[in-house]
Amino acid sequence: MKSIINELWHGNVCPQTDSRNNSPEMKELMEYMARHHDDLLKTMTDEQKEIFEKFDDCWSEYMSLAEAAIFEYAFKLGMQIAIETLTE
Repeated sequence: MKSIINELWHGNVCPQTDSRNNSPEMKELMEYMARHHDDLLKTMTDEQKEIFEKFDDCWSEYMSLAEAAIFEYAFKLGMQIAIETLTE
């Protein structure tokens, strides 16, 4: 059995990549978002596209930070559950 910690260290486990498309609903939503994104860009002026691109970049950075915070919280919560389970 491989060590999950070792796999995580070597980059063989990537929670943020694995969690993005883990359900059919999420995959469908991502497809809708991509289509609406493309449709919206078709209607924009160059100036609006530039502003939207800045917004998109900010949103991506925010989501990256949010995913990291959620991962950290969930990991700590899981460890607390494990500790409580093992100490009772």
